[in-house]
Amino acid sequence: MATAIDAPRDTSALDAVMRATLPCQRMRIQLEEPLSDEAFHALCARNEGLSIEQDADGTLTLMSPTGGTSGIRNFYIYRHLADWIEDEGGGFGFDSSTMFKLSNGAYRMPDVAWVQHERFASLTPEERDGFVPLSPDFLIELRSPSDPLDVLKSKMNEYMRAGVRLGWLIDPLTETVTIYQPDTPHTMLDRPDTVTAETVVAGFTLPMKRIWDPLAT
Repeated sequence: MATAIDAPRDTSALDAVMRATLPCQRMRIQLEEPLSDEAFHALCARNEGLSIEQDADGTLTLMSPTGGTSGIRNFYIYRHLADWIEDEGGGFGFDSSTMFKLSNGAYRMPDVAWVQHERFASLTPEERDGFVPLSPDFLIELRSPSDPLDVLKSKMNEYMRAGVRLGWLIDPLTETVTIYQPDTPHTMLDRPDTVTAETVVAGFTLPMKRIWDPLAT
């Protein structure tokens, strides 16, 4: 579902449109130009019940909260990444509520992200507390039932162009994991038992049993 409207100086005009779409799982609003950083921050602050991303061209994507099964999968991934960070990796992990501003101007909220200690520590306190003005070093996108696969693939390619060094696209619907790296053909794994990073977050291993079957014991 897409709606085209002028990009307002005051984003309150968007709020009524957005509240009316809450029952929808996903909506795209095409603006004539991107919202400024201040306007986008204000829009997100007034619509805390929605996940909102902005493309480099100004298109807004509104997403409803995560469902239970996707939430279980995300929590499982967080736990394994957190264990790796504590045991050997260092750096900082981020959940799906964290907003990153990429180098192309797009605002993105990957499901799981990791940034090297030095890069995040070099930001000002205000930058660390707000929307993070850098691309993650590593990220994972987990496809939910409402996610169009072509949109996620396009987003993964955008991440690589914006400086992300390693990305995993996990698709429980097809039981595949696609590995993305800059300037490298992506690799698709068919229902792997585990996925292990050889670079960037080297040694991070994600067992996949609970991803393919969240109710598994």
